[in-house]
Amino acid sequence: MSTLRDLVEEHTSLSPADVDHLHRLAGDWQLLSDLSFADLLLWVPVMDSGFLCVAQVRPTTAPTAYHDDQVGRRASGERVAHLVTAATEQRIWREGDPVWHANVPARHEAIPVWRGDRVIGVVGRDTNLAATRVPSNLELNYLQVADDLCRMVADGTFPPPAHPGETTSAPRVGDGLLRLDAEGRIAYASPNAQSAYRRLGLTGDLIGEDLAQLTGSLTTDPLEGTEAATLIESALSGDAPPRKEVEARGATVLLRALPLLPGGTPIGALVLVRDVTDLRRRDKQLMTKDATIREIHHRVKNNLQTVAALLRLQARRVSTDDARSALEESVRRVASIALVHETLSLSLDETVEFDTIVDRVASMVGEVAAPESVVRLRREGSFGVLPAEVATSLVMVVTELLQNAVEHAYGPKDTGDVVLAAHRWRGRLHVSIADNGRGLPPDFSLEDSQRLGLQIVRTLVTGELGGTLELRPRSGGGTEAVLVFPLTRSR
Repeated sequence: MSTLRDLVEEHTSLSPADVDHLHRLAGDWQLLSDLSFADLLLWVPVMDSGFLCVAQVRPTTAPTAYHDDQVGRRASGERVAHLVTAATEQRIWREGDPVWHANVPARHEAIPVWRGDRVIGVVGRDTNLAATRVPSNLELNYLQVADDLCRMVADGTFPPPAHPGETTSAPRVGDGLLRLDAEGRIAYASPNAQSAYRRLGLTGDLIGEDLAQLTGSLTTDPLEGTEAATLIESALSGDAPPRKEVEARGATVLLRALPLLPGGTPIGALVLVRDVTDLRRRDKQLMTKDATIREIHHRVKNNLQTVAALLRLQARRVSTDDARSALEESVRRVASIALVHETLSLSLDETVEFDTIVDRVASMVGEVAAPESVVRLRREGSFGVLPAEVATSLVMVVTELLQNAVEHAYGPKDTGDVVLAAHRWRGRLHVSIADNGRGLPPDFSLEDSQRLGLQIVRTLVTGELGGTLELRPRSGGGTEAVLVFPLTRSR
């Protein structure tokens, strides 16, 4: 399915700024659809003739007039006469008889989308009339606000400017709605809005109250109360301030204030409210758990480093070369795992940027190469972000394979390269460690090898990573270890 931008750029000559305006409208028009109890279709005139539907939204407060998708549909002739009238006469079109669409009677309206000094599109407001009944007080207030917003679309004052970092998902009409008059007093409050303010400590009724003063008096923090009052007053003066959370008596309410400017004259404001107390409580619980998990990783890292230090100290005291070598290998294994936990202690989730870890491992392995040899280690490609359980096993595997390449591929006075390469392909991570050294012994078998390092690698690859490992002669001389495993494993 083509996007709004794709359709507009392909079929019209609208400027990028026009397209951005249409994008902002489509990002904020769920509010208008819910208040109107109607489907909204965004039509743009195409370069040859007629109109093209580039966006659609259905109401959550009423049945839809269109069960099939309208985006991408072209219309011309008599079917778009109301759109032509709205665009050419630059006014909202409401006259006309109901139109039947797939056995559903619908009332059509057309609202010109004004930007700068011209109409750049038309919003079709189509209401399903199959379930017509006498509207309630809530529905009448919704429709009144919707009419004001429609006039603002035609005036070019809706949608409001976007604020960095804000989404259009909350609060919505059903969460709670307050309509303010020009003096800032509450002319209408939906039941959910009343309930939200009761959570903040309100004991009476909202109707007739000065919302800015009331909100400021309810908040626990005086500074926060002043900011909330300023937000409401700003909307009454014609601005569209950013959303604001208000806390009182352990409850948290999210406020969004929109000015009502039909005809360019401020007549009040629309305030949407949502009780987000439970969401913020869960957020705090998650933050606490995340902090606890990071602290655990930090302590595990410290403990592993302590173990590595003890092993290093013990290695200095042993008298046999084999024992010293075994202890030094253990130090490297423990230190490589500690690197993963160190990274996790700084991460906000259970994933790590593995390139940073493997570069530090390569540096650590390069430091213990034979002093007489010149072995250069480098990485090609990227491992990317990996989950913690994969990173812990993989860092052990890479450490062992790099150590094998450095120790066994080159003699004391040899010079060579060890290349660690990684890339992703079809849900799998492909890793290779190649050298141009002396190569594998003639009778080498990975399955029959009794070396502890290779046994560890084989166990981790097949058991923990669910992958395959192959050690083979490299074209041009040397050895290549190839590891392939899935990035996601079925449990």
